[in-house]
Amino acid sequence: MKMEFSYELKVPRNRIAVIIGKDGVIKKELEESTNTKLNIDSKEGDVFVSGEDALGLYTAREIIKAIGRGFNPEIAKQLLKSDYVFEVVDLSEFAGKSKEAMIRLKGRVIGKEGKSRRLIEELAECSISVFGKTISIIGTPESAYSAKHAVEALLRGSTHANVYKWLEKRRRETKRKAIMEL
Repeated sequence: MKMEFSYELKVPRNRIAVIIGKDGVIKKELEESTNTKLNIDSKEGDVFVSGEDALGLYTAREIIKAIGRGFNPEIAKQLLKSDYVFEVVDLSEFAGKSKEAMIRLKGRVIGKEGKSRRLIEELAECSISVFGKTISIIGTPESAYSAKHAVEALLRGSTHANVYKWLEKRRRETKRKAIMEL
């Protein structure tokens, strides 16, 4: 007897079209690569994922959550690789209910013309999306940890210079470790 599993996800309505893609291409690719079936209610923003393969289901759920959190589907599809993870930082943990604080904190992470976000992505070697009340990260476990640590340090008020210095040091250590393992 085959077991069928399913998940229900809430996705911002303005991200539903991105999950479906032009002529349903993204949805179809996602279903094929994860061996799942997607039913999408675009009016409510509900996505139902079902299938028999628990790992495929989990992967599909993570990719849908990533697209829902503002990632381009091509970047979100990196989660198909077993060595990639998806992390989410909830801004309300740092800003409370204050809209002004939320905007200010997002600004700290994004930086002028996106410079800060780009630098963190480059130094940590991962992808970052600032969307709604969250900051999401896709990368290897090591790179996602570095980026998440850097983002949280900025949210707690660390200076950009100190955060970049920490990321550069961590990147050097990671590279040195990789060379030593060869």
